[in-house]
Amino acid sequence: MLGDWLNLTLDGDVTGEREGRLPGGRYVLHGPGMLELQPAAARPSARTMVISAGIHGDETAPIELVGELLARIESGQLRPGAPVLVLLGNLPAIRAGTRYCATNLNRLFQRDVVLPDNDEGARAATLMATVDDFFARHPGPRLHYDLHTAIRDSRYPRFAVEPFDEAAATADEQWRWLAAAGIQAVLHQHRHSWTFSHYSKHYHAAQAFTLELGKVRPFGTNDLHALRPLLTLLEALVEGREPPGGASPGTMAFFRVAAELIRHARAFRLCFADDTPNFTEFAVGTRLAEDAEAGDFIVEGTPLAVVFPNAEVELGARAALLVRPTEPPETG
Repeated sequence: MLGDWLNLTLDGDVTGEREGRLPGGRYVLHGPGMLELQPAAARPSARTMVISAGIHGDETAPIELVGELLARIESGQLRPGAPVLVLLGNLPAIRAGTRYCATNLNRLFQRDVVLPDNDEGARAATLMATVDDFFARHPGPRLHYDLHTAIRDSRYPRFAVEPFDEAAATADEQWRWLAAAGIQAVLHQHRHSWTFSHYSKHYHAAQAFTLELGKVRPFGTNDLHALRPLLTLLEALVEGREPPGGASPGTMAFFRVAAELIRHARAFRLCFADDTPNFTEFAVGTRLAEDAEAGDFIVEGTPLAVVFPNAEVELGARAALLVRPTEPPETG
């Protein structure tokens, strides 16, 4: 069943068994693209874990990685030792091979607001309710890895975005685990951003990250070998084991957001090449954007690097993050 779950979900076939047995536990389908793994007996070191992919429909490597993980569980090579919720995000966009259909799903994970009246708005509400129910039923340490790939190349192809939240500090172990999992850089967010990983951190005090795992590519063309260290980490967490070893956080480059470029006007452009890689640095005095309403953005004070540049975002949306290097966190 698990081996076919991804394909059946993307084909729109949700008519099969909604629950069943696995080696070491059972599975429950809560709806399209929502699969819970329940261990027969959770290990003492188990974390209550959410693994999500496909929040943007054209980001295929994480979906393939999740497929490998589920195949190993169904074959008995992995035995569930922790409660795990596996989520596929924007199903229509995944089927269409597009980033989104009407609006960016990864900006909608906020309570007590009016969500858009479209597929993405409805899906955000469903995903939030499913995460709320899952964490309510499974006490204990909470963890959410939201798996993505970036639109463009990057000086650091695999990097983590740490959501902002004043009340939920990131545990030292997470930096060691991510370093050992092949993550090359970390970006500290500077304010609430209402992404899916931010939702779990802000509302549920989970250890949560958006993990960028290379560049957007079509299904079947991804280099999953580069993601093997991350798969090893996910396997340990699914089995409820303490991940092996770890690596020094100093092996990763750390950055902090200094500013955002917001698109205010239709007459807007970024003043650098469309293929500029993430984390490219620009010197003081460089004009980075022109906006008919907000005016020009020029680098001041110290150099800035650009991350997630995208001039084609909706009006009022973020067109780029501007970041500066920072010191790795001190760990015990």
